[in-house]
Amino acid sequence: MPETSAAVQMVPRAMGAEEGLLRRLELTVLRRLDGMLQGDYRTLMRGAGIDLADLREYQFHDDVRHIDWNVTARLQTPYVRQFTEDRELTAWFLLDLSGSVDFGSNDVTKLAVSTGFVALLARVLTRHGNRVGAMLYSTKVDTVLPPRNSRMHVLDLLQRMRAQPRKPQASGATALTDLLGTAAGMIKRRSLLVVVSDFISEPGWDDALARLSQRHEVVAVRLYDALEMALPELGLVTVEDAETGEQLFIDTADPAFRKRYAAEAEAREAALREALARSGADTLELSTDDDLLEAMLRFAAMRRQRSRLKVPSRWPASVRGAAEARSAEGAFA
Repeated sequence: MPETSAAVQMVPRAMGAEEGLLRRLELTVLRRLDGMLQGDYRTLMRGAGIDLADLREYQFHDDVRHIDWNVTARLQTPYVRQFTEDRELTAWFLLDLSGSVDFGSNDVTKLAVSTGFVALLARVLTRHGNRVGAMLYSTKVDTVLPPRNSRMHVLDLLQRMRAQPRKPQASGATALTDLLGTAAGMIKRRSLLVVVSDFISEPGWDDALARLSQRHEVVAVRLYDALEMALPELGLVTVEDAETGEQLFIDTADPAFRKRYAAEAEAREAALREALARSGADTLELSTDDDLLEAMLRFAAMRRQRSRLKVPSRWPASVRGAAEARSAEGAFA
């Protein structure tokens, strides 16, 4: 059974490193973010309303799930329900903390980038009264933090992310389907789900992500490092699979080997991008050399576009892309 933190145990005593990280982010990135976003917090944190406020005629880009079919049948014109917006948003972080996220080529690992992004976004959300929860996966989902809205809760999340064991798996690669399936079974209320992973996993996770996108608003934050795309010429080196612990002795001075590696990496990259697009989730790419402020501004722009377009996330990516293109054309007409 996953571990669930109790209120009385929410903040461990040894919180110095996490407090320092969060304070630095608040004094540097978060302060600048406040000035840049100004009134845009509404698009970052708007929840789903449940109280019916009014009816109006259907307009292009309206969510078809809000059509009132009884009124539409009586008036012979499509009408949609409008709801009173629920200010409070519940966000869940689905965190991949498997062995591969410990990789980084320039003293910054994917785990460090993930920790900084999660800390910043969680603090942005909780400062405005929203609740954040988390599921932590290493070899299985072994920690679940229920949604809360305090700064101490964010510190607890950061401490658990850093303390999570990341051991090679004798059984093979990461299975993100376990994490996404657990989330589908536990999170019943419509929420914002932020899946933070490098998506180095056994196949099948894209179908699980698509099922989550049908019920929730899902953002896939894809972590990567430039060294995963191309090998530098370093001569004879020993490399280790962080997922399984398997070691290989390779010759990076061989141009043919580097060419094959680059071709394989390009094929994996194309397959990953296609799977993410097919899932219907919004995607934010986060490199180990990315600036956190720029990453948060990209996230805010994505949320703003999602709010403006109001294109149902369960539509196929090709349909969503066509609708977004038509909206962009109209905006500049």
